[in-house]
Order: sequence, then structure tokens, then C-alpha cells
Amino acid sequence: MEQAEHRHRLIHTLQMAYSGEFAAALAYAGHWRTLRRAEQKEAVHQIELDEWHHRKNLLLLLAELEAKPTGWRDLMMGGLGCFIFVACFISGWFFPMYFAGRLEDGNILEYKHAAEHATALGLAEMAETLMVFSAKEEEHEAYFFNVVRGHWMLPPVMAVFTWGPAPGAPAKAIGGKS
Repeated sequence: MEQAEHRHRLIHTLQMAYSGEFAAALAYAGHWRTLRRAEQKEAVHQIELDEWHHRKNLLLLLAELEAKPTGWRDLMMGGLGCFIFVACFISGWFFPMYFAGRLEDGNILEYKHAAEHATALGLAEMAETLMVFSAKEEEHEAYFFNVVRGHWMLPPVMAVFTWGPAPGAPAKAIGGKS
């Protein structure tokens, strides 16, 4: 792959991640406010703060590449995040936890792919930052994995949406190790 293609894909991935983090942060802002258990409330609030941190740093990475976020995508993802924020208040406990884990699972690979493009461009520091983000997303996924593990709704939801631990699966350690 040529340098120009790596650069294009890196910028595109960072733009997508920037807007995706917006939707996720807004969704988590609603999510943690609906939880009853203090430890869950605190954990999901921290995940929200992590997403805002990623977003802030993604903007810096885009600037380093002399690129900007995509306005229409940010608007669209902001709307989605607001919708999910509200939906958390009516959907119950399980669905926000399940879909958060599924979302985080996709973010892990997104950051790894971005890091590969950064590496190909000789941007070692950027690649390292992106791998740190990927590891943080793994922690988030592990948290949600462990919360939904064993829930009675998990088997039918997994049959449709294909993410999640099998009932009785061992807990994932933070960092994605089982």
C-alpha cells in the first residue's frame, strides 16, 4: 500500500473514531445516570470520561496530520449519542450494557488498524498513542463482558447480534485477557 493510501485511511479512521467517541460519550453520560449500583455507576461514568479523553486527543492527532473532523458525521453521531442517552432511561439495564460491550469490541480493532497505518507512515508516537487507546477500549469491553455474563437475556440477544460471552464463560480480566 502506498504512503498516500495509508495517510488517507489513517485520517478517515481518526475522523470516524472522533465522531464515534462523541456518540459513545453522550450515550455513556445517559447510561451511568440510569444505573442503581454505585460501582456500576462509577465504572460507566469513568468510561464516559475515557471517551471524552480519546476524543480530545483524536482532535490533536488529526491536527498533526493537518486534517479536521467530518462535520456531518459528528452531527449525525452526536444525534445518535443523544438518542441513546435518552433511550437508556427507558430500555432497562441489560441492553445498554450489552451494546456498549459490542461497541467497544469494534473500537479495539479500529484503533489497531489506525496504529498500523500510523506505523506505515513512520508516525511511531501516534501509533503508540493509538495502541494505548485500543488497550483502554479492551478494558471497557472486558468490563461490559463481565457485567452481562450470565444474564438470562444474553443467549437470545447473542443469537441476533453475535457479541458477548457464552453463559458460564469465565470472566475476562481487564485488558482483555481471560
